Amino acid sequence: MVSGLVDLRSDTVTTPTPEMRRAMADAEVGDDGYGEDPTVRALEEAYAGRVGKPAAVFVPSGTMANQIALRVLCPPGSLAVAGRHQHVVIYEAGAAAVNAGVQFHLLDDGTDGTFGGDAVRAVRAAAEHHQPPPGLVCLEQTHMPSGGRVWSIDALEDVAGAAAGLALHMDGARLFNAEVATGVPAATFAGFATTVMTCLSKGLAAPVGSVLAGPSDVVAEGRVVRKRLGGAMRQAGVVAAAGLVGLETMVERLADDHRRARRLAETVADRWPDAGCDPSAVATNIVVFRHPDTSGLLGQLRARGVLADTIAPGVVRLVTHKDVDDDGLARAARALASAD
Repeated sequence: MVSGLVDLRSDTVTTPTPEMRRAMADAEVGDDGYGEDPTVRALEEAYAGRVGKPAAVFVPSGTMANQIALRVLCPPGSLAVAGRHQHVVIYEAGAAAVNAGVQFHLLDDGTDGTFGGDAVRAVRAAAEHHQPPPGLVCLEQTHMPSGGRVWSIDALEDVAGAAAGLALHMDGARLFNAEVATGVPAATFAGFATTVMTCLSKGLAAPVGSVLAGPSDVVAEGRVVRKRLGGAMRQAGVVAAAGLVGLETMVERLADDHRRARRLAETVADRWPDAGCDPSAVATNIVVFRHPDTSGLLGQLRARGVLADTIAPGVVRLVTHKDVDDDGLARAARALASAD
């Protein structure tokens, strides 16, 4: 968090709560390389329980969690099927090619970040005509580039049915935003996937870390891949403790972030009616909109004490989180309303 500014660049800028800081200071630790850190184990078990999976592994970042899933679930020579705007495709610095040797087959994911079962079936059918077979289907819940849209149960059922027999990985970086927005338990969403990961360092406000969950054998192999990627940690209970607090205390309050994001979307839609921002479609904590001069707009906002960012050429993103209260929201709304 940049002092004195309303920081809407991302929900990764959150600072740990006082309870997290106390838990970190008092955490019982051991060597996680030997599986002996009790706080890490407690976090992994808590997350696995929340998402309905047998096992989980704590990793430094969401990107690493996604990369582990690709390495374990997508055999060399097969395709990873994904929406063309997903985080694993665009925002991980080409990691899938470097770390997993994966070739993506990209599907159109429309304005809401979803694709249908028919698109997956078409990829499978193409394998009968000398094209590489799909090995994994990836989806993102919530879908960040579309503005934090939620995959519905019907959409998940459609894709999971088409993917039957293939592994399915859910990038659930903001999975609990989907839970709070819909009332559908995270485990119900995750039930369609072989593996699921969630970032503790976004809306849940922990300082670092993500968790990947799935079948016990997949997670065991994932621990080996974590080590190969340099992600094995030692007395990691110091940071895992904050993640536990996040899981226990920071999920329900995500509703406040969602309410504030809708208010920002209303301001954007009033100021720029043609910017492609529909407040009624803002279900979680992300607002995206088009602007012809993003660098100029970001400069104006900063001059008014508000930080924002872009996710693509001409596309601005605003993200609410626990460090933006109603006063900060009002300040941001005034800055947006007065910008060019």
